[in-house]
Amino acid sequence: MLFHTWTFAVFFLVAYPVHLALRHTRFRSHWLLLVSYVFYGAWNPLYLLLIVYSTWLDYACVNRMAKSPRKKFWLGVSIVNNLGLLGFYKYAGFVTDNLNALLAGLGSSFHLPAPDVLLPVGISFYTFQSMSYTIDFYRGHIEREPSFIRFAAFVSLFPQLVAGPIERASNLLPQLQRNTPITRQAIAEGMSLFVVGLFKKVAIADYLAVYVDKVYSDPGQHHSPALILATFAFGWQIFCDFSGYTDMARGIGRMMGFRFMLNFNNPYLATGLGDFWARWHISLSTWFRDYVYIPLGGNRKGTWGTYQNMFITMVISGFWHGAAWTFLVWGLLHALGRVGTRELERTAVYRERVPKLVKQLMVFTFVTFTWIFFRAEDMPQAWTIISRIFTSGWADPQFPLLALGLVLALWAYQYMIESRAKVVFDNPAVRVAGIVAMVAYVAVFSAASDQAFIYFQF
Repeated sequence: MLFHTWTFAVFFLVAYPVHLALRHTRFRSHWLLLVSYVFYGAWNPLYLLLIVYSTWLDYACVNRMAKSPRKKFWLGVSIVNNLGLLGFYKYAGFVTDNLNALLAGLGSSFHLPAPDVLLPVGISFYTFQSMSYTIDFYRGHIEREPSFIRFAAFVSLFPQLVAGPIERASNLLPQLQRNTPITRQAIAEGMSLFVVGLFKKVAIADYLAVYVDKVYSDPGQHHSPALILATFAFGWQIFCDFSGYTDMARGIGRMMGFRFMLNFNNPYLATGLGDFWARWHISLSTWFRDYVYIPLGGNRKGTWGTYQNMFITMVISGFWHGAAWTFLVWGLLHALGRVGTRELERTAVYRERVPKLVKQLMVFTFVTFTWIFFRAEDMPQAWTIISRIFTSGWADPQFPLLALGLVLALWAYQYMIESRAKVVFDNPAVRVAGIVAMVAYVAVFSAASDQAFIYFQF
C-alpha cells in the first residue's frame, strides 16, 4: 500500500477518524495495531507471521530480562533471532549463489538448491527498531513496556513501518503511552509535510527515474554525458524518493499526534563525509553508531582503533542495504572515504580556508560517484558505466530540461534554508503559496504513479 495511491487514501480516510475518536481511550493502541497490521498485510498476509513472531519474541525476552539474572542470555536470544531472520530472508540467496560459484570454481559438481524465499517488505527496518528496544532495556536506558499491544503497535506503526525512520523505543513508546493533543497546527504541519514528500516522490523522483532507468538499463549504448547525467539524476532520485517517503511518514505521524525523528537534513550540502552521514538517513546512521560503532570501541581505542571501528561499521552499513557485491563495494568506498578524510576534515585549513562551496562539491561528487555501485544491477554493469564515463565520446545526452530545472530549484531551496534567507520561508503566506504550487504541479503535470519507494527493497 503506497502513500501516493488512492488505495492508501481510502485506507487513511477510514483509519484516521477512528484514531481521533479513540485517542483518549484505552483502545487507541488496539486500533493502531489493527490498522498497522492491515496496512502491512496488504503487501502479503504471510508477512504478518514474521512481524508478529519477532514482536512477541523481543517482548518476551525483555520480560525475562526483567526477572532473570541471565540478562545477557536473553539479550543474545533477541539479537540472534532478529539477525537470523534478517540474514535468512535477505542474504540466503546471496550466500547460496556465491557458494555454488565457489564450488563450481573448485571443480565440484555439487550444487546447493537456491532458497525460494521472498524478502518481506520493511524487515530491515522493523527488526532494527524492535531489537533496539531489547538492547536499550539491557543497558538500562528504558523501562519495560508492560503492554504487549502497545509494544506491538510501536514495532508496526504503519506510517514508518516499511521504510523508517527507525524509531527508538525511548522516543516513540512514551508517545504511545500518553495522549498528546492533536491540534489544528499539528494537522496543518502534517499535511504540509505530506504534500512536500508527495511532490518529491511523484514530481521529481519518479520523473528522474524515467531517464535513469533508460540509461542504466543498457549503459553500453550510451555515451559519457548521458551516463554522467543519469548518475547525477539518480543521486537526486534516491534522495527525493527516500526523503519524500520520510516526509510523508512524518506528516502522517504528525497528523496522528506523533513526532518521528528527522531522517534527512539537506545531505547534499554536506561539507565532509562525516557531515554527510550526519545528514543522510539519520535514523540508520545513529543506529549503527549506537549499536555497532560504540560497542566495537568507538573512538576509545586510539586513532587506529577508531579507524578500524569506523571502517567495519561503514562496510556493515553497506551490506545492510542489499545482498549484492555492489552494495558491499558501495559501503567499502564510503568506509575508505570516511577513514581517509577524517583527519583532513578536522584541520583548520580545511575548515577555515577551503571555500564552503568547494567542500560541498567535493563531497557531492564523491557521493554521486559511489551511487553508481548502489544503482547498478551487478559489478560488470558498474564497471561498464565507469569505463564508458572515462572512455566513450560525446553524444547528446537528451536529458530533459524540466528535470534539470526541478533539481536546481530543489538545490537552491536547500541552500536558502541553510542561509539567512530562511526567514523568507518562515512566512506563513510563502509556505502556503509553496504548498499550493506543489499541489497544482502534481495535479496538472504529474501522471499517476504506482512506483514503489526505492528503500522498500531493503
